[in-house]
Amino acid sequence: MTQVADYVLERLKAWGTHRVYGYPGDGINGLLGAFDRAQGDPEFIQARHEEMAAFMACGHAKFTGEVGVCVATSGPGGVHLLNGLYDAKLDHQPVVAVVGQQKRLCLGSHYQQEIALENLFADVSEFCQMVTHPGQARHVIDRAYKTALTRRGVATIIIPDDVQEEEAQPSPPKAHGSVFSSVGWSRPRMLPDERELRKAAGVLNEGERVAILIGQGAAEAENEVKEVAELLGAGVAKALLGREVLPDSLPYVTGPIGLLGSRASDEMIRHCDTLFMIGTSFPYSEWLPDEGQARGVEIDIDGRMIGMRYPMDAHLVGDSKETLRALIPMLHRKEDRSWRKQIEKDVTEWHRVCERRADQHFDGTINPQAVASELSPRLPDHAIVTADSGSGTNWWARHLLLREGMRASLSGTLATMGPAVPYAIAARFAHPDRPVVAFIGDGAFQMNGMNEMITVKRYLDRLSGDRPLVFCVLNNQDLNQVTWEQRAMGGDPKYPGSQDIPDVPYAAYAELLGLKGIRCESPRKVGAAWDEALASDVPVVLEFKVDAEIAPIPPHIMADQGKKAAKAMVRDPDRTAIAARGVRQKLTEFAGRLPGRDHG
Repeated sequence: MTQVADYVLERLKAWGTHRVYGYPGDGINGLLGAFDRAQGDPEFIQARHEEMAAFMACGHAKFTGEVGVCVATSGPGGVHLLNGLYDAKLDHQPVVAVVGQQKRLCLGSHYQQEIALENLFADVSEFCQMVTHPGQARHVIDRAYKTALTRRGVATIIIPDDVQEEEAQPSPPKAHGSVFSSVGWSRPRMLPDERELRKAAGVLNEGERVAILIGQGAAEAENEVKEVAELLGAGVAKALLGREVLPDSLPYVTGPIGLLGSRASDEMIRHCDTLFMIGTSFPYSEWLPDEGQARGVEIDIDGRMIGMRYPMDAHLVGDSKETLRALIPMLHRKEDRSWRKQIEKDVTEWHRVCERRADQHFDGTINPQAVASELSPRLPDHAIVTADSGSGTNWWARHLLLREGMRASLSGTLATMGPAVPYAIAARFAHPDRPVVAFIGDGAFQMNGMNEMITVKRYLDRLSGDRPLVFCVLNNQDLNQVTWEQRAMGGDPKYPGSQDIPDVPYAAYAELLGLKGIRCESPRKVGAAWDEALASDVPVVLEFKVDAEIAPIPPHIMADQGKKAAKAMVRDPDRTAIAARGVRQKLTEFAGRLPGRDHG
């Protein structure tokens, strides 16, 4: 007898899913037996925690463009999935979650591990349905995949454990109420209204100082973005989820934007007269032009979000690539290139500032900026790099320059701690031929990354090879990003009771598990440590003992934040070290600065 659980896995496989991330439990016993009978296709990858499984599914979606799939048992297993699923929801990644439930017979009786899963998953899911009849499984799975792909979000399938073990009905009876669905989906071509395209072209052609801001929605429009930037003589800033769209080697790419952005991006935005947003929902208005300063054009595939971040003159609801292709013939090449030349000048100077900042070391400790800066030229071709949420994200965004063909991601919208390690593991499973580097703070690594080193150990034969897999841990014994936010946003000094974390021997822990561990404490040995890690044929935990008092200096300091930071420094336990480092870091912006700006 073919059970419903066997049919579920066959249907997942028919949709192109060959790897499912999860953790076992008796609420999915039927599915676990089916995975055994499936003989590795689809394969069950055992994470250490359901949250990590959901992050892995999200990472799979980000780095393959396919639907990521995770599985969890009933009750607590389902609850554990939520943070990773919200990461997928907010970053618009197609993920299907398959969750067990108690037997239908006991539902409503306050049974052990009985949770109203449909209510629990209602907000995170674009589609959520419980399978209560074997003949229902087919269309529920099909609709889950179609919805995840169409809505670029999460779809949840709930299957009681008694249904999992019933006899499958691949083709339900030909009767009233039966549904006969099919596997298959294709991406539509979405183009804006022709009149709106002409309006957008008029705004862009009239602009003299055009700034382009791209996000992950421009991911498949690299060539079109380049052509538009060239025609308009524009610079291109990148939201963090759009890091991989254009390489940082292009002279007009100004890099990241916002609190952890570049000075070049900030100067471009502050002086532009036209803002062109492509596939991004960058939310921070304080880093966008003042209202009324610039005219605006935006491309977004989601009409609900068009014109929600800055007042736009033209609202182009459509796919970025297709829309840009339709727009390009309407654009006129700008003959005055003074704006572009100034942007390129600012980009060159910003890279020099980053180099000077990374070269500064204090009291013999490692500057965390140097960790990213030393990796940048060593990063292997076609590498995939992931980052966690924390102060390390600043250095990952500013000092790690991506080249053509590289991939990069992090938790962009949820900005949760924890995904760098599971993203990296999923990336390596999906692309065993590509180098993978994860950039992690010690707080995130202690929170859940260390546990997933056990997952790396379990699949060591699969995750090793001639392409490096490196987990870079910045050890500063401080929940550093929040510490700086306390100072700059709350006006409070560092509170050691909440911010200090234990000093853990991360490299030694890796060695204990049978991985390679490298610990670096000397500023002079940072480059050599990277060389050793990138040459390893087994996964590496590369631990750098770094300075906690290097401030993530924003492109320009808001008056209110400056006042609060000054207030915090009066009572901060590390005020002397912070002051010495901050002054020297800030002075890098003036050392060797190019001549003053000319905005044409």
